[in-house]
Amino acid sequence: MFQLAVCAEMVFRELPFVERVRAIARLGFQVEIWDWTKHDIDALVSTGAVFSSMTGYISGDLVTRPGAAQLLETAEQSIEVAKRLRCPRLNLHGTGLGRQGLPMTPAAATTGDMWLAAYRTLSDVAQLGRRAGVTFCLENLNTDVDHPGVPFARAADTLALVAAVDSAHLRLNLDLYHAQIGEGNLIELVRRALPYVGEIQVADVPGRCEPGTGEIHYPAIARALAEAGYRGTIALEAWASGSNELSLQRFRDAFTV
Repeated sequence: MFQLAVCAEMVFRELPFVERVRAIARLGFQVEIWDWTKHDIDALVSTGAVFSSMTGYISGDLVTRPGAAQLLETAEQSIEVAKRLRCPRLNLHGTGLGRQGLPMTPAAATTGDMWLAAYRTLSDVAQLGRRAGVTFCLENLNTDVDHPGVPFARAADTLALVAAVDSAHLRLNLDLYHAQIGEGNLIELVRRALPYVGEIQVADVPGRCEPGTGEIHYPAIARALAEAGYRGTIALEAWASGSNELSLQRFRDAFTV
């Protein structure tokens, strides 16, 4: 019913990256990657894997003039790589992320001017996606555990921005791990956000491992998504709690309805 993908940055970590991609593909999953500049793109193409998502920029932010220009410039570079990988979705955040997921341009507060600037930047991103035939996805993050200081981090923020731009080439990457930490009420959230969702990412809380290792009852969320008519991508962006193969099977089981 759903298209299942797995982030190669977080599982099979004992293997070289290209071998991780092959292992995920052999198990029948699509593949997601983060910063494409850290990988051999020709080698990734040679795996024959289906790539569902990748980071859609190298640097920049949504709110400053230099940052927005940088984000758009590096988004164009990312589109060329996405075409080589036949990857339909490119992921964005409120600002560039550095080491350990910390924001390159942290924000103590988000002002009205910042909201307007983010709307303008994302409108330009959507036009870029329309011309290239790809979809950019704005991901929500949590600021309590993993990404303190990221502006427009909550799912409520990303939903408001994507709805305001209202383009088929700018959608949500709705990350339920981050949303559980920051907001909760996940089934109601997915129902409200579904018209704007480009894909959904999952991991359990606490620990950010596969479904079944924490407090989120993902089978209930899977049923709610199915009943609401969602047939898109659900991606595991999680650490394996033990065996990689078992972790991926638990993910598959949670979203088999």
